[in-house]
Amino acid sequence: MEMVPNEENQFVPKEIQNAAEEPRVLCIIQDITSAKTINERLTLNLPASTTLSKLYEDVAHKAGYVKATFDLAWGNTPDMAPLDHSSAMSLSDSGFEPGGKKNFLQLTDKDGEQPQIASDESGTADSSGLDDSSQERFIGPLPRDGTAGCSSDYSSPSYSYSSILNKSETGYVGLVNQAMTCYLNSLLQTLFMTPEFRNALYNWEFEETEEDPVTSIPHQLQRLFVLLQTSKKRAIETTDVTRSFGWDSSEAWQQHDVQELCRVMFDALEQKWKQTEQADLINQLYQGKLKDYVRCLECGYESWRIDTYLDIPLVIRPFGANQAYSSVEEALQAFIQPETLDGANQYFCERCKKKCDARKGLRFLHLPYLLTLQLKRFDFDYTTMHRIKLNERMTFPEELDMSPFIDVEDESPQTESCTDSGAENEGSCHSDQMSNDFSTDDCVDEGICLDGTGSTERVLKPKGLPTFELFSVMVHSGSAAGGHYYACIKSFTDGQWYSFNDQHVSKITQEDIRKTYGGSSGSRGYYSSAFASSTNAYMLIYRLKDPSRNAKYFAAEEFPEHITSLVLKEKESEEQEKRQREIERNTCKIKLFCMHPVKMMTESKLEVHKDKTLREATEMAYKMMELEGVASLDCCRLVKYDEFHEYLERSYEGEEDTPMGLLLGGIKSSYMFDLLLETRKPEQVFQPYKPGEVMVKVHVVDLKSETIATPVSVRAYLNQTITEFKQLIAQATGLSAETMRVVLERCYNDLRLLYVPNKTLKAEGFFRSNKVFVESSESTDHRVAFTESLLWKLLDRHGNTIRLLLLLPEQSPGTLANKTLCQKVGSDSDVPFDGSKGNGTSVEAILEESTEKLKNLSLQQQGSSTSDSQKSSDASDFEHIESPTQEADSSSSLCVAADNRELENRIRATAGGGSGASSDPDNHFAGEERSDSEVNNDRSTSSVDSDILSSSHSSDTLCNADSGPIQLANGLDSHSITSSRRSKAHEGKKETWDTAEEDSGTDSEYDDNGKSKAEAQYLYFRAEPCSQDDSSSDAQKCLVVHVDKRITLAAFKLNLEPYVGVPSTQFKVFRVYANNQEFESVRLNETLSSFSDDNKITIRLGRALKKGEYRVKVYQLLVNETEPCKFLVDTVFAKGMTVRQSKEELLPQLKEHCKLDLSIDNVRLRKKTWKNPGTVFLDYHVYEEDISISSNWEVFLEVLNEPEKMKSMSQLAVLTRRWSPATMKLGPFQEVILESSSVEELKEKLSEMSNIPLENLEFAKGRGTFPCDISVLEIHQDLDWNPKVSTLNVWPLYICDDGAVVFYRDSTEEPMELSDEARSELMKKESSRLLKTGHRVSYSPRKEKALKIYLDGGPAKDPGQD
Repeated sequence: MEMVPNEENQFVPKEIQNAAEEPRVLCIIQDITSAKTINERLTLNLPASTTLSKLYEDVAHKAGYVKATFDLAWGNTPDMAPLDHSSAMSLSDSGFEPGGKKNFLQLTDKDGEQPQIASDESGTADSSGLDDSSQERFIGPLPRDGTAGCSSDYSSPSYSYSSILNKSETGYVGLVNQAMTCYLNSLLQTLFMTPEFRNALYNWEFEETEEDPVTSIPHQLQRLFVLLQTSKKRAIETTDVTRSFGWDSSEAWQQHDVQELCRVMFDALEQKWKQTEQADLINQLYQGKLKDYVRCLECGYESWRIDTYLDIPLVIRPFGANQAYSSVEEALQAFIQPETLDGANQYFCERCKKKCDARKGLRFLHLPYLLTLQLKRFDFDYTTMHRIKLNERMTFPEELDMSPFIDVEDESPQTESCTDSGAENEGSCHSDQMSNDFSTDDCVDEGICLDGTGSTERVLKPKGLPTFELFSVMVHSGSAAGGHYYACIKSFTDGQWYSFNDQHVSKITQEDIRKTYGGSSGSRGYYSSAFASSTNAYMLIYRLKDPSRNAKYFAAEEFPEHITSLVLKEKESEEQEKRQREIERNTCKIKLFCMHPVKMMTESKLEVHKDKTLREATEMAYKMMELEGVASLDCCRLVKYDEFHEYLERSYEGEEDTPMGLLLGGIKSSYMFDLLLETRKPEQVFQPYKPGEVMVKVHVVDLKSETIATPVSVRAYLNQTITEFKQLIAQATGLSAETMRVVLERCYNDLRLLYVPNKTLKAEGFFRSNKVFVESSESTDHRVAFTESLLWKLLDRHGNTIRLLLLLPEQSPGTLANKTLCQKVGSDSDVPFDGSKGNGTSVEAILEESTEKLKNLSLQQQGSSTSDSQKSSDASDFEHIESPTQEADSSSSLCVAADNRELENRIRATAGGGSGASSDPDNHFAGEERSDSEVNNDRSTSSVDSDILSSSHSSDTLCNADSGPIQLANGLDSHSITSSRRSKAHEGKKETWDTAEEDSGTDSEYDDNGKSKAEAQYLYFRAEPCSQDDSSSDAQKCLVVHVDKRITLAAFKLNLEPYVGVPSTQFKVFRVYANNQEFESVRLNETLSSFSDDNKITIRLGRALKKGEYRVKVYQLLVNETEPCKFLVDTVFAKGMTVRQSKEELLPQLKEHCKLDLSIDNVRLRKKTWKNPGTVFLDYHVYEEDISISSNWEVFLEVLNEPEKMKSMSQLAVLTRRWSPATMKLGPFQEVILESSSVEELKEKLSEMSNIPLENLEFAKGRGTFPCDISVLEIHQDLDWNPKVSTLNVWPLYICDDGAVVFYRDSTEEPMELSDEARSELMKKESSRLLKTGHRVSYSPRKEKALKIYLDGGPAKDPGQD
């Protein structure tokens, strides 16, 4: 090969040099085969001499597809034929432009089928690229860790479900991880790769008449092993096996220890195999025997006991040691190393009749055929009180010689303490001499008996050395908190090691096995890196090397007859599944819509085979949408549809016999479009929809009637001019094109007048689906500027108008006051106020008349230079509707308002039988009373009337005061609504943070001069009656209100006055959210912009807040009730009011609404924090001065049995409760008033109250929320009794405020003795009681769920459990 120097004077082959010099072609490929890949771009920079065939190879490699399963087409002209797959023509000759120019290509489906995903069978792909499903749940070692099984046992970046259908090149089948079942998969694969276990399982025959196959564990294991041996899949599911365990889907999310699973599974199999040939299989294969002995060092007397084992637990590092064992052999030696019992641990020798030094240890009597070693890597750190994982290095041999661990007797005393293994198994059998009285049954032929009979030697070794070969290493990757298991297993067929990592099976080497030894072998601290995640061996399984006993796997021809039948059955099932997948693979699944003549727009999913024609698909859709009897099949067709833009893309005329696969562009997991089943009437003709057209919804505007019609659909092309577009609209609507004005709404309320005749629709911003408004009349409106025209105002109103549903109060107060007011200002009403006339007029007519008058009133307000006409009644006398100081220019406004209230009265008379109210105009509203102090007090803030109570108790928050933030209908929670601060209403007005207008989150309805702040400008408002759905609310009226959402709340309330029947200051507006939660709207200067169509509003009678006032919720404190917090009433407190004045205002309301007749001296108000009672408010305290008050304030009202004892802020009120251990009961709460924070005073008061001697009295502070409930089974030990402090306001008590809970007891009183049954019964009662009160019995972290296998098919339900 000729070599030439390059730029760095390094010699390279001439061909490479030439390749570097030739021009390159930049290819940018868009994958449009599915919605998931359409936004992805592949970039290739290739030499211009690259052939098209090589281009396909490179694209396939980069995209992860099989080469011949996709096409490449030019991106700018996709209609051209795709590039040739096998062409040897170079890129430069095929029309590609070199020199840095971009060549755009599209990767498309081939013959209507999606590209096939390339599965990685070579074992050289990047192992970190996992498929979507496995990456979510896989926690195994990554390649950079250098761990076993990571060279090739993971999938390629293009791994998908299709690749799981093909068997691995290793010939072995993986197991699918259900969620966290990797530990199960590792054990199952190990058992499958154990010839003796697999063959014995195959020899067992399932009798279907005796047991349900679903719950038979051996049968499901048998099925699984057959599939592992014969299936052609890459991986199979284990759900049938876990179902036979009695597990539900939640068990798949519980990770357990693989050694624990091994024990539990073996126990379950032994139970299932009773009275069968396999009854003793587990013991024959896995069970060994140990002698646990203690030998007196003075006389040689030995006591011993025989223990069986299925695995040998090997300590990584003994407790307290600084050095870990370096190998399995060293750990085994430590396991059987005896320890000397001396000093305080001396052993009592029955022969010597005294305590003597002794040697205690373990001796192997019988080694199993399959030796299982568990490396105890999980430990407990007593410093941090957490589980930890020990990642120290521990080597293990491929062949383990057990002979060094047989003869461990040594006559010299051993004093070194290496391990306490077996200390719990002290002897229970005794013999005067070293005797091993075993029958021949103890030495089964599958294992090795190490003790001979009648021999004077300690141990008689077998003829051959007990050598075991390693064949399974179960690896744990992770920490003590969790991780991932996988298995490295050697096949006894070819001696090759394989990594079984869930669904991935791959070949590995001895080097990979050595990587599972663990961390470095250097000296390390005891808990260094204990929490670090690491990959190391956790469980080792060895098999005895004995050619005469070692079995081979059953070949297919050696299968028992019942297994052969099972293989055929499973193959048929797999073939059926494959056929079903093939059908699925050839099925087009696309979203289907239908404008149903009866049900309106309905949605479904159309699943049709790719070979079905459009005609057949239409018939399927016709039946699916249940159109039979509604429309004939001839009147239906399928069209291409874009649901997002509500755009009909195209129709398929003349393609009725075209296969759906071709029509839809292939079989795809998701489509960029939908299908619409369109219907027509028999006399109509379907309009063809051509690709490239845009759909326009045309709304016709009538300026005279100020109405906007429902839309008419028109289809146009983007290259059409405005003039041509007007002609189209004229044909569709019958309007004149010459005088037509067209307005495009490009986005929400963004109006654009289309006035340039030659401009195209594309240039004007038209898209797939558009909305236009058209008007064609001879009016002069077109001469004014568009933004000042009536058309713009109508469209602006249309875009900002919302539809609200209003629920009016059940009853309104008398309206004669309104009439009196109108007569005072000299206006005569033309509407007679009588029931008979009201009955003759419809509600709709009255509402229409009322609305028209209100509109005229608002227009008069707009023309007026002042806003005096909006003045309401005087602030200091807000209870009276009339005002003696009304100005002349406002008379018409007030008369109309009063007249409208009379109209509303007529509506009520029409609907309810004409029962007119006839109350005195000076009467108060229903439900309002005033006390003597209110009449005599000239402070405006004391004139507090009660609200009309309702089931809702909210003011500035949602009704449910006991819950957290509640999700609202528009996606906001209650906190996000109440947290916004309003802007200042007047820039020139000086405001401070301590005004009620700010703090209460409420705008005053009046400015400083008493004028209303409602807007004078008219904004659209129209009300009409609606039927109330709820039949139980017949007494309530429902209105449908169409209103401009830019209106302020103040103006909105003014507009509502005629329908409510009272001034806007005398009713409240509540917005109804999801779950019927209500929120009071109080910010009068804010608009209704946060409202949307069909929002619900409830109107409730009751005075709106004024400046300096706060809405307050009052709850009753019932300390000895199950529910200590009970809502009473909503009321109003004012700044500057004393606590006694507020009680005077409150008590009449409680008498009327709660039937509580209370004395003012026997009630107290106190702070409420959540459900905790706090500071007691004294009568002379002043709100805002002594007591901070805010919006949405809550207080407790407590009824006292005697007059108030709290007279000073220096006193402390403590709630005490006696605990009686002898009866296991808690006494009622009793309040103790302390003069100081002295512990001694508290104990003296408690001693005096309970007659417990002072020296025997102990107390403890309650924990948590009032009433600090605690289980009577825990209170005696769990609370911090008798803290060593002298004052209450220091740690650990911190009792600094009223309302603290203190438990006390007599220290000499012994707890009641409880039997197990009584304790269990009491525990159930306490759990039930505490759950009802919302308190937990006790706190405990999430516990690990015990691993259980249920032999009866599922866990038994405990009927006693709550």
